[in-house]
Amino acid sequence: MFDRKFLDAWSPRLLSVLRIVVALLFMEHGTSKLFHFPMDMGHIPLFSLIGLAGVLEAFGGALLALGLFTRPVAFILSGEMAFAYFMAHAPGGFWPLLNHGEAAVFYCFTFLYFAAAGGGAWALDKMLRKK
Repeated sequence: MFDRKFLDAWSPRLLSVLRIVVALLFMEHGTSKLFHFPMDMGHIPLFSLIGLAGVLEAFGGALLALGLFTRPVAFILSGEMAFAYFMAHAPGGFWPLLNHGEAAVFYCFTFLYFAAAGGGAWALDKMLRKK
């Protein structure tokens, strides 16, 4: 269906698009916790597990969206999501759909992929490496 050269050329670009979209969606969780935007989650103490999660989500998400320190940030965020799943969701049952943990599982494994694959063609990491 597609030419192999076309797929090879667009694969790193689409990796960047995936990274940016996922990071921006993830950032909303952190900005909701820290800045009450786009949703007010009430007062969350900064020096709590949920406050730490908000910092990781907002600022880690921003770094990931920019493609800056992509691999280590993605690895840390993957760990955060694994921790969140087992702390908050797994006690509610085995199946992620039933325990409302499917987003945590999705983010965990997507970030783990970014940790291995990098940020793609349009990442600040790649641009800084060229210099």
